[in-house]
Amino acid sequence: PTHEAIDPVRFIGNRSSGKMGFAMASAAADAGADVVLVAGPVHLTTPRGVTRINVETAQQMHDAVMNDVAASDIFIACAAVADYQLETVADNKIKKTKNEKLQLDLIPTQDIVSAVASLPHKPFVVGFAAETEEVTSYAQDKLKLKGLDMIAANQVGENMGFAVDENALHVFWQDGSKRLPLAAKTQLARDLMTIIIERYDAKNST
Repeated sequence: PTHEAIDPVRFIGNRSSGKMGFAMASAAADAGADVVLVAGPVHLTTPRGVTRINVETAQQMHDAVMNDVAASDIFIACAAVADYQLETVADNKIKKTKNEKLQLDLIPTQDIVSAVASLPHKPFVVGFAAETEEVTSYAQDKLKLKGLDMIAANQVGENMGFAVDENALHVFWQDGSKRLPLAAKTQLARDLMTIIIERYDAKNST
């Protein structure tokens, strides 16, 4: 996840644990890749053989990715990056006032996966989509609109998606798809990494 500050003590965040991203980094390293993991504010152990860059905000994650991605063959956008940030962050803690509403003015964060997919010499770009409804439709639209090579989509719900150890994915690419059934995120990451390598090899053999 990323945390977008409201004031020095509060932030906007989401329910992501970061477990899937760390599982993907571990699976990629086990497959023989040199892995750079740009990690948001989570308390997870860095996988063996992985270079970790810690960030907090969407802007910091964008900058870290763009500084490093030119040397990458594959970019996996697994992080649950905040879609919005505060237009102005308060310098001091905002005090609670009785019976008064608090209005926060939000602006969109930079779309990291779109930025990478728009590069003239882009890597193989894998996106993720966590949705509560119409998962297939939203994922296929995102694949096309953002110019991705592949997208892994999941339904967010009870015992699936965020803050749990298991998940299921529906993986799409330009001319195909594959379902990965409910499994531990560590196993799911290995299965997804196998598909990514297969599709990467297929793209680069033509």
